Amino acid sequence: MATFDNPAFDAHESVHFFADHASGLRAIIAIHSTALGPAAGGCRYWHYDSSELALTDALRLSRGMSYKNALADLPMGGGKAVILKPGATPDRATLFAAYGRAVNSLAGQYITAEDVGTRVEDMREVAKVTRYVSGLAGDATRAGGDPSPKTAYGVYLAMKEAWRFATGSDALAGVRVAVQGLGGVGGALCGLLHREGARLIVADISETRARQTAREYSALLAEPDELISTEADILAPCALGGVLHARSIETLRVRVICGAANNQLANSEDGERLRARGILYAPDYVVNAGGIISVALEYLGSGSEAEAQARIEKIPLTLRRILESAAASGTSTSDIADHLAQECIAAAAARRSGR
Repeated sequence: MATFDNPAFDAHESVHFFADHASGLRAIIAIHSTALGPAAGGCRYWHYDSSELALTDALRLSRGMSYKNALADLPMGGGKAVILKPGATPDRATLFAAYGRAVNSLAGQYITAEDVGTRVEDMREVAKVTRYVSGLAGDATRAGGDPSPKTAYGVYLAMKEAWRFATGSDALAGVRVAVQGLGGVGGALCGLLHREGARLIVADISETRARQTAREYSALLAEPDELISTEADILAPCALGGVLHARSIETLRVRVICGAANNQLANSEDGERLRARGILYAPDYVVNAGGIISVALEYLGSGSEAEAQARIEKIPLTLRRILESAAASGTSTSDIADHLAQECIAAAAARRSGR
């Protein structure tokens, strides 16, 4: 299937394919929009069953970054990179140096950082060959470093707001939260929820990580493919996207969905399916913006850790606006969020063209 025919293609400005035989690099960088500024988004390192699936992921993720950055009020557009994980174990430093050269060839159109499967050490290798990278380091005077804890913090705050909207109280003590995916973000989110007294149910494709998290936070264990249908109060998808679709939505037994995974809805119609079932959905790119806020301030050199935290703490305000508008109009929260982001991007594009 050609790029233009891919259902996930959404008037993307450009899509770039890179291959480097020496390192084993095969990567796709999708730039959805630069209306608000250079396209910013992380680099995903993952095993894809086909290059077509990798392309679809890059297209969907990059559009989500456009929307995320717009609603987080960042001067950044939306882009995303995916590296197709090779069958043989590569030399990681060599692989990410080659990826850095790919990023550098775009001359600042795209700013990279961490995502699923990548870490700070990888971005340090990237930074040896390009300056168009963030998520490296930070201190008290400058935002930066691993964005995962910041993403988790934003999701935690948004979850409290969503629960308040659903129940009238933002207290999570005793609330059953099912967390799917226990990596850098999901694991950090579990720590925040445990400290508040939430009752956790956890699942991860790594049995070792799942058992360790369950022990650390006195959580119940669930199988990864069963967690979606587990009875709980809140579902927090924190792994890969596409977990909410026509079949899985019918099995849900929760009141609220609020998690860190990108592209949780498999299709645009799934937001309406959740609304019809009376399940409150906190749009993923609204609630998981904490990481990109930190990454953007680091790259721009325009904020301290305290300023990054203050901006992350505004995420619940944006979410509240969306939830109230959806409730008043009888529209799905995902449609409201999409509309707000599209308006913001269109206004920026009009200003840039002088219209």
